[in-house]
Amino acid sequence: MTDRSHYRSMLAGTVAALALLPGSGVMAQEATELEEIVVEGAALEENGGVGPVTGVVARTSRTGMKSATELTAIPQAVSVVGRTEIDDMGAQNVGEALRYTPGVLTQPFGTDSDTNWLFIRGFQATQTGAYMDGLQLFGYAFGGFYVDTFGLERVEVLKGPASVLYGGSNPGGIVNYVSKRPDFSRNRYVESGINDAGTGYVGFDISDVANENVALRMNGRLQGGEGYSDFQKGWRGFIAPSLTIQPEEGTSLTFFGNYTHIDETHNGDSFLPYDGTVVDRVFGGVNYGRIDRDANFTEPSVDFYERQQGSIGYELEHTLENDWTVRSNARFGVSDIDEQFLYADGWASATELNRVNFAHQTQSTTFLIDNQLEGTVNTGAVEHRILGGIDYKFFNIDQVQSAAVFGTTPPIDAFNPVYGAPLTTPVSYTNQDLTQRQLGIYLQDQMRFGGGWIATLNGRYDHGWLEAHDRPTFYAPDQNVTQKRNDGRFSGRAGLAYEFANGITPYVSVASFFNPIIGVDVNDELFRPEEGVQYEAGIKYAPTFIDGLFTLSVFDLTRQNVPSNVTLFDQLQLGEVRSRGFEAEAKVNVTEQFRVTAGITAYDIEITEDANAALIGNTPFIVPEVLASVSADYTFREGGAWYDGVTAGAGVRYLGSSWADNENTLKVPDATLVDLKLGYEKDNWGVALNVTNVFDETYVSSCQGASVCSYGEGRSFKLKAHARW
Repeated sequence: MTDRSHYRSMLAGTVAALALLPGSGVMAQEATELEEIVVEGAALEENGGVGPVTGVVARTSRTGMKSATELTAIPQAVSVVGRTEIDDMGAQNVGEALRYTPGVLTQPFGTDSDTNWLFIRGFQATQTGAYMDGLQLFGYAFGGFYVDTFGLERVEVLKGPASVLYGGSNPGGIVNYVSKRPDFSRNRYVESGINDAGTGYVGFDISDVANENVALRMNGRLQGGEGYSDFQKGWRGFIAPSLTIQPEEGTSLTFFGNYTHIDETHNGDSFLPYDGTVVDRVFGGVNYGRIDRDANFTEPSVDFYERQQGSIGYELEHTLENDWTVRSNARFGVSDIDEQFLYADGWASATELNRVNFAHQTQSTTFLIDNQLEGTVNTGAVEHRILGGIDYKFFNIDQVQSAAVFGTTPPIDAFNPVYGAPLTTPVSYTNQDLTQRQLGIYLQDQMRFGGGWIATLNGRYDHGWLEAHDRPTFYAPDQNVTQKRNDGRFSGRAGLAYEFANGITPYVSVASFFNPIIGVDVNDELFRPEEGVQYEAGIKYAPTFIDGLFTLSVFDLTRQNVPSNVTLFDQLQLGEVRSRGFEAEAKVNVTEQFRVTAGITAYDIEITEDANAALIGNTPFIVPEVLASVSADYTFREGGAWYDGVTAGAGVRYLGSSWADNENTLKVPDATLVDLKLGYEKDNWGVALNVTNVFDETYVSSCQGASVCSYGEGRSFKLKAHARW
């Protein structure tokens, strides 16, 4: 059975509520106004680097250093997508929000409605690269957490290894979701929308102040209706309350809560064959054409997906009398997922597809806590900004995966499907309780000296414990096996940069990493953590004459201990993959009304070691080696004119060609997609229409082998209206 295990992920969590920066318009025409931009960036750093982004240009972030730091001073590439940019794109999930971010591939398996799939610098980040307010949203198999973007203030991407900061994590980088939080203001916001498939939603975001020391915020969204695929329908919703208490200056305690529920029938199949999607299905000299993009080869009578998840957390920050700051961030979360569906598994005949009748029940529990101490020390001419801490991660998954006995599920005609054939009940093949724990201690020193030099040194040691208990299944009724493994790993990072007075900051860095992975090899031994190193160099430019940020980076990233197949189902850790390339990004608030973004990614990804020698030198499947995008958004402001408040926006995305197989015999063609926006805003209300894939190009987003290809999103219309008071 082809296993593309849906690593479900993401949920809301915790983050300290420092005072948020009030938004202010940024004009580029006058020098005095440009000076205000610099002040704003400094103010945002003082407010924790988690507040609203002005336009499309963020100045600071916590993600790259674990404390509020100017983006130009972080010795790795970091991209920030703020609330304004998310709304401009009409993005309703993380994949849509990051479509225009260099170095990131989203929605490789099409419009998966319950998983935010992410690849960064060529490596999948869905399972180990998702974070919420600096705490990991770990997932394995079908267990994990889902995040609704309506509850986010920012989506941030740290590119390259991050284990020196966060413990084991995806080597290509991480995505950190920054929650909305109380900002000691009294605001009301309501948004409602609908798309052309018939899915509608209503969302709300309410902030209030109890007194000068206590602020509250509540946001949520309820969505339901039909989907774009045959039979797809359902509803979902979340609610996220938060409370900030500031009893005295320098002390802040924020509590976060979240409850999410999803109940739906699955969207269309992401397991379609190469011939029938990328190319026509030709069999016996007859050309049958291509499978309908909206086709769904499940059985609607048994298909369902239900998710319930919740979390509670806090972030505490207190500044001591010596100006050192202590922080404690924690989150406890649980999720319960139950689903059944049928998916295609290659051709059974000229026109019929084999199908797998699959089901699972998965419960996940997670607890994370991160305690930090930060302060500044001067040693002669060198200023040291020191951050030290200790963090702990706990993740448990209790799962039962089942499938109908091979050969008992009837095939279905791909071009004229008939539903309702009798089905056999799925039987268990996996029954497992798995626990992963990790304890880490870390130290970071960012040194400033010589009128512009910035040196960054990081060191971290982690120890992890993994325990897997395999229980009886249909195929192994007497199974009762427990395996344990523990590993200790060091990781480090060193960076050097120089800030010129004109806003140019060149930098170089090197970082080692590790990434604990779950599974067993051909000898039934638990996998060792993946390891590797990255070298990166680049230039960051924050010009003084306009509100913008430009980043150019080149990197060389090697990932070792990658499992590689020795048989169809058995693996050994003999693999190594190398990803080299460059990324360029530009984000500019040309004026308060005119915003522009652009980005390009070019990779050389190569399998450098593998159990199958024939694969060495090839490019792994799924990830294209070229990605590019450009977007612009303009709001007309002419007092009294009929068009005052009209907004027009457009974007172009290029998805380069990729390989459908690691043997590099089947190619997935490139695609160029156009998105448009038209809106109107007046006083405290507005409307907007976003159109994705305007020319309705039919394309395959990626293939994971010749039987696992996925159509990309077709043309969609999203109309929304909002009001605030």
